[in-house]
Amino acid sequence: MGERTVIASVPWAPEQGRAGARPSLAAKVLGAAAVLVLATGLYLGLVVVPPDAVQGEVQRIMYLHVPSIVTAYLAFFVVFCSSILYLWKRDLRFDAVAVSSAEIGVLLTGTTLATGSIWGKSTWGVWWTWDARLTLTAILFTIYVGYLMLRSFAEDPRAGARYGAVLAIIGFLDIPLNHMAVQWWRTLHQSSSILRPGGPSVASVMLVPLAINFAGLVLLCTCLLLERIRLERIRHRAAEARLKRGRRG
Repeated sequence: MGERTVIASVPWAPEQGRAGARPSLAAKVLGAAAVLVLATGLYLGLVVVPPDAVQGEVQRIMYLHVPSIVTAYLAFFVVFCSSILYLWKRDLRFDAVAVSSAEIGVLLTGTTLATGSIWGKSTWGVWWTWDARLTLTAILFTIYVGYLMLRSFAEDPRAGARYGAVLAIIGFLDIPLNHMAVQWWRTLHQSSSILRPGGPSVASVMLVPLAINFAGLVLLCTCLLLERIRLERIRHRAAEARLKRGRRG
């Protein structure tokens, strides 16, 4: 028997397409809140908080660099869970969540790599070095870019969803390796200053903008995720409608 795939059965009409093109109220509220929270956090981090005693002003890039990678980990965790649920239930609604969150995670990981390179140039004197953590972050980025390419080039969307789910689950294993890299290997990258035994070693005045920016990125990514899922489900409905027309024809 062929693979059973569940697609939300919602009638498709041009009127629904036009209505579905508008962002939801929840997305608008989340987007506005994200802008306000991020503006506050970045202002505190870039203007109010004093510079680091050792690195000086360049350390301020931390207020974007660290929240970006932590939020990326969260986005890939959503991909991981949604991919497991898709393989179990064969429900494309879970696949819509997975592919939408993967796009957000790739964007955040790219931001992390870019800001890390700028920070590295000022601190280490080079834009890039094959440090364990940097290399594993680059591998993480490559895995999920490959995931999106696999999804986009697959001729059969259901096969692309299935293969992509397997890749996403395997690729998630890079995250614990990345987190532990500075403890397992000798690296240029400093050890974790926040998620560490005994609590954060960062001064509380620096933790506040970090926490605010993390909250702002979570709000922003939730807003983007809701909108991207909505668009993906519209695509599913359109595909279902084309399939039904093809059967009638």
